Amino acid sequence: FHESSARYRLFGGAAGPGKTKALLYEAIYQAHLHPGVDTLLLRRTYPELEASLITYFRRDVPRELYEKYNEAKHIVTWLNGSTTRFAYCDTENDVYRYQGAEYLFIGVDELTHFTLKQWQFLTSRNRCRIAKARPCMAGATNPGNVGHAWVKALWVDRVPAPGMDRPDQYDEDDYEFIHAKLADNPLYKDDLQYRKTLGQLPEALRRALLEGEWDVYAGQYFDIFAPGRHTVRAEHVHLEAWTPRWISIDWGFEHPSAVYWHATRTDGVVVTYREFVQNHLSPRMLAAAIAERTIDRLGRAERIRDIFLSPDAFSQRTADATIAEQLGDGLAAAGLPRPTPADNDRVGGWMLMY
Repeated sequence: FHESSARYRLFGGAAGPGKTKALLYEAIYQAHLHPGVDTLLLRRTYPELEASLITYFRRDVPRELYEKYNEAKHIVTWLNGSTTRFAYCDTENDVYRYQGAEYLFIGVDELTHFTLKQWQFLTSRNRCRIAKARPCMAGATNPGNVGHAWVKALWVDRVPAPGMDRPDQYDEDDYEFIHAKLADNPLYKDDLQYRKTLGQLPEALRRALLEGEWDVYAGQYFDIFAPGRHTVRAEHVHLEAWTPRWISIDWGFEHPSAVYWHATRTDGVVVTYREFVQNHLSPRMLAAAIAERTIDRLGRAERIRDIFLSPDAFSQRTADATIAEQLGDGLAAAGLPRPTPADNDRVGGWMLMY
């Protein structure tokens, strides 16, 4: 984790490998790279901040290493004039407290407790006036909570996160994921009692906190999903040109539209082989994006049998036409079927998929 040169690092996975301590010492290290720079460490709430990062600082950092610690402002001033600030973001808009500030390093503990918009704003504060300095950020976290999806996308799956306004600006080379495991911590790797405690948690929490799995988290419906059983590398999916195919679309504008391509192989296996998620697309723009992507690996147009669209799009109107009508016009112009209303019986659909 400390040796990584990535602009944005994530130390994440199981409970117990020392993620919070690593984040604290990374902030201390960064503060000592240059005199007179500022660093920032964040938790979502003050009680969490006090019980973790501040406690570790008071207990483990020798007093002779720093000039002073301001108890009221929670700011450490190091001997070289650099600072480390302990802070929190209780509400969505608390990140704007740091508008106008600049931090050489920003560390966010339990990053999945934060939203994508909070993270994106904080990246704008990650800068330094010193020419040779290399601003960077890092997160430490377990799987789960409100930010699970966007954190998993950026670091684990290495794709733009759902909800990003400019997904084309995503550069996977800026991100590095360091998988945290219980066995990484010499204090806990042989602690059979702690391992037993984690092993007795409910299934989703056990897999997240003991094994550090990112494909499972508390509250998900498909708690039996397993990548080894339910996913396969693209080159191992053999679809013939005549294989029945269809597309499913969940319409959205502020929230992203989600488009999936499916096929049924001759052995009866249903394969979802392509995904497109993007917000701020008009119906006609979305139709064009779907048509552009409906090609096989040889560049040939795929034969799509049906396109199913969320029923609400058949009642929502912009101008004189419904969303479905505008989308259908664009799809038909590209030689694709017009959409038909999907069956939105959620419980029935969930049970069928389960």
